[in-house]
Amino acid sequence: MRKSYFLFYFFIALLLWNCSNSNKPPEYEIKIIETSDVHGAIFNYDFIQNTKSNTSLSQVQTYLKKERQNLDIILLDNGDILQGQPTVYYYNFQNTIDSHIVSKVGNYLQYDAATVGNHDIEAGHDVYDKIVKEFNYPLLAANAVRTDNGKPYFKPYVIINRKGFRIAVLGLITPRIPDWLPEELWSGIEFEDMIESAKKWVPIILEREKPDLLVGLFHSGFDFKYANSDENTYKNENASILVAKNVPGFDIIFIGHDHATWNESIINTEGNKVIILGPKNNAKQVAEAKIIFKKNSNGLYDKIIEAQIVDIKNFPVDSLFDVKFQKEFNEVSDYVSKQIGELSHTLNSHDAIYGPSQFMEFIHSIQLDLTHADISFAANQSFNSTIEKGPIYIRDMFKLFRYENFLYTMNLTGTEIKNYLEYSYANWFNTMNDESDHLLLFKLDESGNPEFNETNKSYSLKNMFYNFDVAGGLNYHIDISKPINQKINIISLTNGEPFYSDSIYTVAINSYRGNGGGGLLELGAGIPKNDIAKRRISSTDKDLRYYSINWIEEKKIVNTDFKSTWYIVPEKWWKKASQKDKELLNIKNN
Repeated sequence: MRKSYFLFYFFIALLLWNCSNSNKPPEYEIKIIETSDVHGAIFNYDFIQNTKSNTSLSQVQTYLKKERQNLDIILLDNGDILQGQPTVYYYNFQNTIDSHIVSKVGNYLQYDAATVGNHDIEAGHDVYDKIVKEFNYPLLAANAVRTDNGKPYFKPYVIINRKGFRIAVLGLITPRIPDWLPEELWSGIEFEDMIESAKKWVPIILEREKPDLLVGLFHSGFDFKYANSDENTYKNENASILVAKNVPGFDIIFIGHDHATWNESIINTEGNKVIILGPKNNAKQVAEAKIIFKKNSNGLYDKIIEAQIVDIKNFPVDSLFDVKFQKEFNEVSDYVSKQIGELSHTLNSHDAIYGPSQFMEFIHSIQLDLTHADISFAANQSFNSTIEKGPIYIRDMFKLFRYENFLYTMNLTGTEIKNYLEYSYANWFNTMNDESDHLLLFKLDESGNPEFNETNKSYSLKNMFYNFDVAGGLNYHIDISKPINQKINIISLTNGEPFYSDSIYTVAINSYRGNGGGGLLELGAGIPKNDIAKRRISSTDKDLRYYSINWIEEKKIVNTDFKSTWYIVPEKWWKKASQKDKELLNIKNN
């Protein structure tokens, strides 16, 4: 009896499969287009710099219209769209009544699916829970699971049907979010290892859905060795290639998160080719794959995949798009144009790359004033931004703080503070032998010379500048002739009180760093990862930019003629080397 039932259901399944295949044309072309890391670049206008920009979703729409005239299009977004330009900040936190601008635009462009990114989580539950309801398409992340029942918080995958062909899209997000963001922003969610999650979901999709094409949409980068990781690192930040290689079944994997261009292929453990595609950030590019399904003599379909990256700057804005969202554009423009105070001196963020700067002292003065902490830690978040002397506007605060970090107060010992700074400067400054050496640590080529980046037309630093923390509230100096872990000499607190290695101090620090971002607390200060959260005394309930706006509004006129509380020796070496390195980074000294 059981055998009869089995045969019956087998033939039914075979019949259904044959029927589905019979509905398909013998040859069919479709194109999948991906945007990623748009970071609020919806309009071709940079609200921060108050100038036109070269790329935007308005221009992407022009390209989509052209492509849709010739082919069926599946449009995917790969996350990190809810942070960046004031456009999204305004709809995240100011105008929360209307439908979100990202929802309106996403529905207008007819996206078919999106994966959530870490900066989307950074916007908080109120924001991403709201847009899930507003989207006409699913928000994916199979490895973001509910802590109460283990089920995916977002939809794990989606099946897109076109002309009888079934295209499965599996979404995954980088699992490192707890290392960067306050728990209240992702409460109730656990982020699983990407490889483990893919190994769970791919067999389910293949068996249950019988897709003609399996696509990965991963908000995770290409370089799995980033930040001293390797193929065995659990919850690797950039595990996209590891999934492609170790989880057979994928035809194409679209990636993001690292803001880089990728058009590669790898061979998985079963010997099959997997295409890897990723576009640059801020709508500078789209990644696309044209798939040609062609029926062979066995009645099955061969798949031919042609991949490319398209630069969006070559396309004009879509006039209908701009008219459609003119009201939203005007609202954001009015918001960022509000004057909040006045600065006594011009501030330039790029000065902070080479040593003491008024730009960083300004941030320290805000953090110390808001928290009344003993010491402030902060890094420059903008590589080259200027806030001019005179009126300061809300738009300028996005130059000061790029991200929606909260402001923490934590307890650290004197020894931990010194070790924290040693780690920061060890990743920032070279150990100089004489004045002809470089001040900064550059990526080096095979000959040991600074490596030139063709894309940026400049030389590349070895480490990310946003992890170069300096301290406020301390008098100290850096000796660039001394080896690693012997560069820092802390003299005193800036109020004149002695600094003791065994004393406990309150430290103002943003939430990215305060949750372990950049490794300065764990690898530098030597605080075990599980103990970092225990050091937190307090946190703001809104982002640091919000409180800084209020701080400036209260002061009205801010004297930004700050005296630095730290300096570099030997001074002659520093001055000569910093000038040379400015030229390598393609920034001229005014």
